[in-house]
Amino acid sequence: MGKTFEAIDERIQQWMAHQKMFFVGTAPLSSEGSVNLSPKGNDTLRVLDPHTLIYQDSGGSGIETVAHIRENQRIVIMMCSFGNAPKIFRFHGKGSVYTPLDEGFSDLATHFEGTELGIRNIIKVDVTRISDSCGYGVPQYEYLGDRSTAVEYANNNSTEKIRKALTGNNAQSIDGLDGISEEEASAYVPPQGVK
Repeated sequence: MGKTFEAIDERIQQWMAHQKMFFVGTAPLSSEGSVNLSPKGNDTLRVLDPHTLIYQDSGGSGIETVAHIRENQRIVIMMCSFGNAPKIFRFHGKGSVYTPLDEGFSDLATHFEGTELGIRNIIKVDVTRISDSCGYGVPQYEYLGDRSTAVEYANNNSTEKIRKALTGNNAQSIDGLDGISEEEASAYVPPQGVK
């Protein structure tokens, strides 16, 4: 039987630190809209306090999470154990999008210093519900390591090229909701040392 928790306490944080990936779920308000579920890795999730999570969003071919949050703020982050001890945690809450143009971005970005990934934006989640479940149906997998592909892409392509790709690919969600503006795409922060 699953339980709910008042806060992301030290025990939950220790469990989270051992998980190598998490999933982000969002949806538009329209019943005709497309639900989005995104897997994330590369050590991009941080616990700011017992009721706040942030994660580094490096960018990609879509902009669903950002578009949905800007429309209705609803978000859930799910983590599950693929190891010997089964467990699932879900963190429901209200999301906010911080682009490099926004006040508060620089403070949040300090939590990701030294990252080899660039930053399109940072997602902040004010957590309103924390729950666990057994995870008995989750199969066991062995962690082999993070893929190098995203890091290689961020390091092997010019900042200008990535900004241009974000401008073209991230203006709207697949359902036509506003994503990021050209100005926001042009503010993408590359990894240290990349020009």
